Amino acid sequence: MKLKTVRLPKSRRHQPMSARFAHNGHLNLSRLPHRLLIDGEWRDSVSGSTFETLNPATGETLARVAEGDREDINRAVAAARRAFERGPWRRLTPSERGRLLWKLADLLEEHTDQFAEIESLDNGKPRAVACVADVPLAVDLFRYMAGWATKIEGNTIPISVSGADFFAYTRREPVGVVGQIIPWNFPLLMAAWKLGPALATGCTVVLKPAEQTPLSALRLGELILKAGFPPGVVNIVTGYGETAGAALAQHPDVDKVAFTGSTEVGKLIARAATGNLKKVSLELGGKSPNIVLEDADTDTAIAGAANAVFFNHGQCCCAGSRLYVHKKKFDQVVDGVAAAAKKIKLGPGLSADTEMGPLVSEEQLERVMNYLDLGSREGARAIAGGHRKGNRGYFVEPTVLVNAKPGMKVMEEEIFGPVVCAIPFTDVEEVIPAANKNIYGLAAAVWTRDISKAHRIAHELKAGTVWINCYNVFDAALPFGGYKQSGWGREMGHDVLEMYTETKAVCARL
Repeated sequence: MKLKTVRLPKSRRHQPMSARFAHNGHLNLSRLPHRLLIDGEWRDSVSGSTFETLNPATGETLARVAEGDREDINRAVAAARRAFERGPWRRLTPSERGRLLWKLADLLEEHTDQFAEIESLDNGKPRAVACVADVPLAVDLFRYMAGWATKIEGNTIPISVSGADFFAYTRREPVGVVGQIIPWNFPLLMAAWKLGPALATGCTVVLKPAEQTPLSALRLGELILKAGFPPGVVNIVTGYGETAGAALAQHPDVDKVAFTGSTEVGKLIARAATGNLKKVSLELGGKSPNIVLEDADTDTAIAGAANAVFFNHGQCCCAGSRLYVHKKKFDQVVDGVAAAAKKIKLGPGLSADTEMGPLVSEEQLERVMNYLDLGSREGARAIAGGHRKGNRGYFVEPTVLVNAKPGMKVMEEEIFGPVVCAIPFTDVEEVIPAANKNIYGLAAAVWTRDISKAHRIAHELKAGTVWINCYNVFDAALPFGGYKQSGWGREMGHDVLEMYTETKAVCARL
């Protein structure tokens, strides 16, 4: 991921954590919120049930968190409805909404180290990476959306009805109560991606974090209250997808549901939303092609291909997991990516020398290992990695597979781990159809010195994002989303505002 525009000044990178949450220099998890945020108050779940969140580096329990269910969702939605229709939130000016979002960004930035440690403990990612990627990008998203709060405009419309004079115009209005369900791979950043545009447009929210990684969303809830957002504007209900998540998706008083996660679950969300035909946006899976042409800069392409698939342990929906390399450079590029994979230092996210942490859960570990076993049986061969690392925690070696063929599951399905399939090709006209022949269309990349050829290929690739001579470049102003079964709608940029507003046409006879 390119981070030049989001790196913190040196004076802000290593600020001490709040004394309230620090214990002997480390995060005191017992002081983090473990309950539900509903109507501005922290509450136990109605059932009183809790569930464990685990440290994926050890498999040990980090904390027990309230297990929200259907009745908790009902209460959160009711609070969001009151806040939207009758509370002070609807009376705030766009400028005031923007200032609240900017204040939230400032508070988050002040606690960069703390949130980086939470993400490392709960998700497994290196703390150093969260410090320069996850948290700063979340801060930037809130600030970017704060600026949009005052720029959501309609239009005047010249209409052609004869015989009378009319004044016609459009308004962009908040869609209402929004249910947001986020994944475990970037817990804080995905919360920001969802909350930022919803709050900028004037919606109210019920947020359901992933059950594997609830802690950063709950801590963010404390900052939301501290920033001054009115009660009920943001409600956070932790729990399982099949209970709390399903109840939120099908709730009749939710006006829109926004989901990031697997395509399989996204289809369930879409079906659940048909009850009241709520608006739906989905950011789903990917099996992204990464194409290295004959004239590409080899060293740059090798580093880029490694970053494309091994960033965030491969637990990235846009991971460049299908590496197409021209046959004249195939051995050089693939050997280079394999060498890079073998050098990656695996370890707990809090260790200073860790370059790749564990997968998020035992379930995800089993999923990735099953794909590696299946790929081997189907004829693919690992020239780097291919095994679990150790027997404590959920570590998988960064893996490069060759001899992968169309039709193999490792070639067609999203593995969501640090695994890349490398495939040689001889001609551009051959590789573009191969790249497009997949149910997903989230992202793609092309590496070449020929900028004309790069743009032609970018035009022909069926993907929501195409990177040229780079990969994993994200910015709050850059829309992100997919074609085909990679989802509906876009996150970030100006485009996301359409997902959280309705257009009202007004026509007056003069």
